[in-house]
Amino acid sequence: MEKLEKAIFAGGCFWCLEPSFETLPGVLEVRPGYVGGNKEKPTYEEVCTGMTGHREAVQIVFNPSKVTYRELLDVFWKQIDPTDLDGQFVDQGPQYRTAIFYLNNEQKRLAEFSKKKLEQSIRFKKPIVTDVIRASRFYLAEDYHHHYHKKCSLRYKYYRTHSGRDQYLKRIWREEKDASPVKNLSEGFTEPTKEQLKKILSPLQKQITQQNGTENPFHNEYWDNKKEGIYVDIVSGEPLFSSRDKFDSGTGWPSFTRSLNPENIVEKKDKSLPVTRTEVRSKHADSHLGHVFSDGPAPTYRTSLLHKLCCPTLHPQRESGQERVCRIRENF
Repeated sequence: MEKLEKAIFAGGCFWCLEPSFETLPGVLEVRPGYVGGNKEKPTYEEVCTGMTGHREAVQIVFNPSKVTYRELLDVFWKQIDPTDLDGQFVDQGPQYRTAIFYLNNEQKRLAEFSKKKLEQSIRFKKPIVTDVIRASRFYLAEDYHHHYHKKCSLRYKYYRTHSGRDQYLKRIWREEKDASPVKNLSEGFTEPTKEQLKKILSPLQKQITQQNGTENPFHNEYWDNKKEGIYVDIVSGEPLFSSRDKFDSGTGWPSFTRSLNPENIVEKKDKSLPVTRTEVRSKHADSHLGHVFSDGPAPTYRTSLLHKLCCPTLHPQRESGQERVCRIRENF
């Protein structure tokens, strides 16, 4: 029986690293999890606080006779921004910092050599800050994280497309056609069918996003939510607003002074009432989000009032034991 080995890499969102390795010949399993901290049996919510010392990572089980550790290192470097000290792309915080966690002296030697080789290249203008660290105990992530790109492919693809990862990798490694061993996941959002929407949306969510409905003020789950995170379109996953721009407008709906990415927002005239209003919709999914008014605080003096069910915040969320609705990115 051939001897198997393990490798551990931290490269930001472990959802994005998992598909990058699992298609390689000789890789038997890729497991998302947490490593590097002191907290025993950490939960996803605890790691996302950035206070446990753990980082999101993947543990790779591989056959060294078919794929070498050096080859795994080459793939790893081509999935990350090794110059980002604070996280990876849209995911910011210590839990998203990059690292190579070595399991023996040979892995340490190879990791340090590959890092030095990258530092000596002229590919990056900023210093390489990816850590090379002795691996501590690796804790497996919750089940709903495993193969998330397959379980929730629609939201995963849209999250990845708009995270900035693929755009960066394409620019940095553009001269190498085989920079990524997996299919490019930046093909954009495909509008779901009515049958798919039935599976994605609750009746109330459908009423709001597809039929321009309105959620009851002060009687919704997140109107006074004070946790940090990003608010995304519930259909497509496109990032729309940040908790940093959220304020209490006294209306009973989540209110923001600006959008996170103006390219994902469309404003339209709404003449459904005697007074003409400005409706806010998501660009790609064309979901009804709410309305914008010119009575907000400085510096924009604008208020975007959102109907919360159409724009969930990126916090831990599971319904009826199923996979969570959105991607958590706390302390970004």
